[in-house]
Amino acid sequence: MHLLQVVSALVAPPLCAACGRGCRAGAVLCTRCSRRLATATPVLTAGPQGIDRAWSSAPHDDVARALVGALKFRHLLPVAELMADRIEWLAPGHLLGGAAVPVPAAPGRLRRRGFDPAGELASALAAKLGTEVSACLVRRGPGHQRGRGRAERIRHPPRIESVAPAPRSVLLIDDVLTTGATLTACASALRPAGAKRIVALTFTRRL
Repeated sequence: MHLLQVVSALVAPPLCAACGRGCRAGAVLCTRCSRRLATATPVLTAGPQGIDRAWSSAPHDDVARALVGALKFRHLLPVAELMADRIEWLAPGHLLGGAAVPVPAAPGRLRRRGFDPAGELASALAAKLGTEVSACLVRRGPGHQRGRGRAERIRHPPRIESVAPAPRSVLLIDDVLTTGATLTACASALRPAGAKRIVALTFTRRL
């Protein structure tokens, strides 16, 4: 570790991204939260319409939920690395073949945040898996899903379009799987663009 980082850690120890307690230098989570996250059980299903399989590293609860909030709303980008680590360690190997395609963010939200959480997660995971990132999808119009009820999300999915040929085998990456409406909209754009196999990988899933 660089000397300046050591000094900074001594003066102001890093804080856990989930609970805010102090943690060791270079860590994203404290020991307590790391242990709690380790007990979370991954979720594997057949996936929403258009998706071959859907796998999530944890239910959207407790420490995992706090990490999603830390990335999306507190802009703690190192959290994406931790999320990618957990997905790489726990996801069944037969699901991990293909290029990483991030679920695109709503344009307004992307401008406000200045970054795309799904894009950060896709880049971190692709680097670990030794695969490419294909940003072949865009989201048109406002179309964000947060704050909508389940029925409305399904009835009015976001408008997703392909702007480049899709990989034949796709790892569709997002932070949270809720109703699956956004993943289905992505699949509807990916299939005509050339995708033959689409596996959705998310950090959490709302059950």
